[in-house]
This record gives sequence, structure tokens and C-alpha cells, in this order.
Amino acid sequence: MQIKQNRTRVVCTALAVIALASLSLAGSAAAKLTGAYTVFQQCPWTNPEANRCLHSVTEGGEVVLGTKKVPIVNPATLQGGYTESVGGFAKMVAAKNGITLSKAPQPVPGGLAGIVPPESSPPLVKAAIAFFFENGLTGVDSTLELAKPANEVLISELHLAEEEGIALKLPLKIHLENPFLGESCYVGSSTSPVIWELTTGTTEPPGPNKPITGSAGAVTFLEGGRVLKTKDAILVDNAWSAPAAKGCGGFLSFLVDPIVNASSGLPAAAGKNTAVLKNTITISPALAVKLNDEENP
Repeated sequence: MQIKQNRTRVVCTALAVIALASLSLAGSAAAKLTGAYTVFQQCPWTNPEANRCLHSVTEGGEVVLGTKKVPIVNPATLQGGYTESVGGFAKMVAAKNGITLSKAPQPVPGGLAGIVPPESSPPLVKAAIAFFFENGLTGVDSTLELAKPANEVLISELHLAEEEGIALKLPLKIHLENPFLGESCYVGSSTSPVIWELTTGTTEPPGPNKPITGSAGAVTFLEGGRVLKTKDAILVDNAWSAPAAKGCGGFLSFLVDPIVNASSGLPAAAGKNTAVLKNTITISPALAVKLNDEENP
């Protein structure tokens, strides 16, 4: 407990220090970002609502959706800014290019047929199954997309640092992509999103899921203490529910939706789904980013 309290104190103090340190900077002509600031290219630092800049890359982990387990193999980026904290949470401010959450398709093992070889299978068997069932026609990609405007994404610096409580709340929809499924096959929607309440601490899910634990990761400071970078942060949630998939197969959705849902175990109640996100998170005051831009013609 003492270690956690010390860590929380260090990180929270550091966030205050980088905010103060940014005030000592001076700038002139507008230009480009340099050094550790380059990851903040899409931060809306000129927006007065943006108090901090955020760049968070999910580099690994997995999502269990009903009976489907999907490893995260393609990096996904959450970027933009966020407001001052009110009531313990800050609101996300959309990225300048409008891509607050990048689309990173993740191959679904087994594709449409759902055939996944046992872990003990010979490499040749695994390769053959991947060739026949995870190709361009029979393979399925799962892509996370924001289901609500960016300002409905909530962030808690304190909870992120202290490894307790909700650190990041994401309203999502999950796009299942395949030529046969069409363009509108989704789990969740803008009116009925999948809600992830991710923590770096320990979850308290309903059964059959068991508690899992995340991590606040290892913190380093860059650019004279004005940029905070956290590596190996693990955000987890296994208490969320998922609705049935809808819109699969285009005009044949009335036939295809039930097939997709039956093969995926959807809808899936809370306690049957899991999200584990392994992240590198970079944060800086928006003022520091703005001044870095001004200082580098």
C-alpha cells in the first residue's frame, strides 16, 4: 500500500510539475513539433478546452467477445487532448484530424468458420488452417471504433497512476469485417455502445470471469520533465456486456445475424467478455506542446 501511495504521489506531482515547467517556455514563429513532442501532431493544442495532450498506443493484449478470443496484433492509437479534471475525470478533446481512435483491424482466429487449431498443433497444421480459413474471403477482421463523440471518452490521471478505479472509459462499437458480412456488421452502435471501464488496478467482474489485474507501467520523463511517458501500462476490464451483432450480410441480415451471433456467443452478458490492453502512454501539457511548435521554425 505504501509503495502504491508513493507512486501515486510521484506521478501526480510530476503532472503538476510538467504543467508548471511549460510556463517557463517561450516561443515565436509557428512551425513543427520536435523530439518527444512529435507524437502529439494531432493534439488540438490551440483549443482552449485542451489542457493536456495524449498519445496512447495499444501494442498488444486481447479482446474476448463472447466465445471469440482476438489477440491485438496491429497497434491502435488513442490521440488528441483532454480537459481539466472535473469530479475526478477529464473529457477527451477530439484529435485535429478527427481520428481520435485509429482503426486497427485485428484478424479473428479461425475466420468465418471459427476453426482454431489447438495450441499443441504442429506449425504445418496451423499454417494450413490459417491459409484456408483466414484468407481474404473467409477471414474476419475485428475493428474497434468510437461509438460516441470524443468528449464522451473519460480519463482519470489519478486512477491511472494509483492502480485503482476507472482510468479510461470508452464507448465503443466493434466492426466485424468480411466480404460476405458486408459493411454494416457491428456489435454495439452509437445508440447502444459497448462500454469499457478500463483500470490499471484489479477488476471485480461477475462470474464466470475472475478478477484480473492491470498495471500503471513504468514512468519516464522527457523534454526537461515536460513530457511524461509510461511504458508497459496494462488496462483491463472483464465486467462489460456485449449486445448481439446486427447488420451482417446486408439485405440478408435477417438470416446472417443469427448465424454470426450463434457462432460468437452473442449477446454476451457481463462476466463473459474481457479486454486487456497493453499500452505506451505519452502525456504533456497542451501549452508545452504549443510552445514547442512555436519554437521550431
